[in-house]
Amino acid sequence: MKRLLQLSLTLLLSMLLIACSSEQVDKEETEVKTDETAKKEVSLFLDWTPNTNHTGIYVAKEKGYYDELGLDINILLPGEVSAEQLVATNKGEFGISFQTEVTQARAQDLPVVSVAAIIQHSTSGYASPIEKGIESPKDFAGKAYGAYGSMLEESMVDLVMKRDGADVKDVDIVQLGNSDFFVATQKDIDFVSIFYAWTGIEAEIRDVELNFIETTQFAEELDTYSPVIVTSEKLIAEDPETVKAFVEATVKGYEYAIDNPAEAAEILINAEPDLDPELVKRSQEWLSPRYQDDADKWGIQDENRWETFAEFMFENGITEKEIDATKAFTNEFLE
Repeated sequence: MKRLLQLSLTLLLSMLLIACSSEQVDKEETEVKTDETAKKEVSLFLDWTPNTNHTGIYVAKEKGYYDELGLDINILLPGEVSAEQLVATNKGEFGISFQTEVTQARAQDLPVVSVAAIIQHSTSGYASPIEKGIESPKDFAGKAYGAYGSMLEESMVDLVMKRDGADVKDVDIVQLGNSDFFVATQKDIDFVSIFYAWTGIEAEIRDVELNFIETTQFAEELDTYSPVIVTSEKLIAEDPETVKAFVEATVKGYEYAIDNPAEAAEILINAEPDLDPELVKRSQEWLSPRYQDDADKWGIQDENRWETFAEFMFENGITEKEIDATKAFTNEFLE
């Protein structure tokens, strides 16, 4: 009888231990699941194929900066719909855009807002093979310009030509279609607008000598923020913590890319193996010091530059109405 009682007590104790152990396992599994589900999924739509304009975002993802702030980020291509439209219609939380596109979107009542400037000053300009003999905007006269289809392009060419004593009426504006700079300028195109950080560096790698005319040397009002990171007015109003976390992590990513261009380039190459490694590395080296440039902090935007460019767009009939430039951007998440 005594032996039977001992066996019963032993069995009961074993069952209690198993139950406690099972409960602890269940608790741990629940905590893991809770941690996983606590992360908020956010989408970021790129403006184009991945390149060194986007490096800071890839760095922030690889380094876990988004994870640390509770975000699970998906980096996506926009497809046929622009990043501005996707963000404005709440199909995604964030997008890569340009001051030019945000200004046009705001004029069309799309509620997109720029929350950070990726590059502090415009790196765009007019490029042509050196044999074309185009050394200043006045040399555009009698030449063919390869356009991408925007009304803005003719107005910008017109402005820089006027500042150099010439007239855009003397330029043959031809639509590029699917041709890139190198293909187009081997045919019937003489000059094209490019971003030097990518196409200009690619020309160096190909040993193609260029004449490159910086737009801002002739028209300071064209010193646009290109590109920028945008979100929607709705997300700012309803979920400012997500915007704050995203911007904070992205700031860290770009600051890292500024200080560590070689490693940042490797992160982008590993994430997007179809990219040309040499182009990425050389582009990153060229671009990293230009992300912040002369600004007090990466991402900061100047109200006067937004207002000046908005006036230019309206005065040239590119936008049908003036926008409130102060609502087109914000620095609040950078402070």
